[in-house]
Amino acid sequence: MTGPLAGLRVVEIASIGPGPFCAMLLSDMGAEVIRVDKATAVVAGADPANPPKDILNRGRRSLAVDLKSPGGVEVVLELASKADALIEGFRPGVMERLGLGPQECRERNPKLVYGRMTGWGQTGPLASAAGHDINFVALSGALEPIGRRGQPPTIPLNLVGDFGGGGLMLAFGIVCALLEAANSGQGQVVDAAMVEGAAYLTSMVHSFRAMGMWNDERGTNLIDGGAPFYDVYECADGKYVSIGPIEPQFYALFLEAVGLDEQDLGAQYDKSRWPMAKERIAAAFKAKPRDEWQAVMEGTDICFAPVLSLSEAPNHPHNKAREAFVEMNGVVQPSPSPRFSRTPPQIASPPAYPGQHTREVLADWGFSPEEIETYLTTGAIAQA
Repeated sequence: MTGPLAGLRVVEIASIGPGPFCAMLLSDMGAEVIRVDKATAVVAGADPANPPKDILNRGRRSLAVDLKSPGGVEVVLELASKADALIEGFRPGVMERLGLGPQECRERNPKLVYGRMTGWGQTGPLASAAGHDINFVALSGALEPIGRRGQPPTIPLNLVGDFGGGGLMLAFGIVCALLEAANSGQGQVVDAAMVEGAAYLTSMVHSFRAMGMWNDERGTNLIDGGAPFYDVYECADGKYVSIGPIEPQFYALFLEAVGLDEQDLGAQYDKSRWPMAKERIAAAFKAKPRDEWQAVMEGTDICFAPVLSLSEAPNHPHNKAREAFVEMNGVVQPSPSPRFSRTPPQIASPPAYPGQHTREVLADWGFSPEEIETYLTTGAIAQA
């Protein structure tokens, strides 16, 4: 493996959404991450030559374990004793009831970093309640400001809670704790809550509010679609473009390219003129298809980009030049990011079927052939 995290070993207790995303990030950066799937998830006849298409599970080998059996618990504890970090994404208390909580794992390995991913956090009045990304983002304050004036909040997919505020924050926390453990010799628990991670992402907006630069009415501010010069506009072909010439010199270039005059639109930051300016700009963009605007504006200081679909983005010349996307086993997917000058990250492997590597992983992690056969016989583990 290459990548800046090469040499680190991580155990991932399989979950959904932000947990696998965190594990994917660590794997892409070079860590050896093994995914512990449920034994019941093993499907007979799975063909490794035709791997699953769940990108979030790329880069890891999978072993299948019955976490409700004493033998399965012992397998995971033994893995934890040899790992640098562990990731779990259950509700608070579940891992403890299984006998796999931080105390049990760190008794085996005091240097272990134990990463926990939840929506509400390990403590607090809502800690045990069910929820999903939309709920966590809503409580964080990040959802309410997103959207158009006079319209309900716009759901930002699950990018803000699950991935930005959840998986990415957990990966950051784990790496921070690993760096500290290298000095102290002691691991610790990383409690990553999507509510808090999403709130963390709104730090700049809180700054704007404190400085009197933010109106709490949705869709009336500089970067929320309120400003006519920071928005998306429909073109003649029904496709969209984005513009963001916030700076006056860039705004002047934009007006020249679109054929409008600031004297007619009013001063750039005169909010009383924004609705009228937005109508005039919208009408201008409607006159030509997206490709024509792209030919005029792309690559200039206008601060322009076409709004590309998921299928278009991998084929844009800039993304192709940067190899921002890669195709693996017929699945187009984002490449690991960011870039490193000496230790380039890479995708270790396509997604695995649950239990595809059970024997292989346990052998590599020091289990004897006799132990592996015993665990298989008792049903503590399963091989696909």
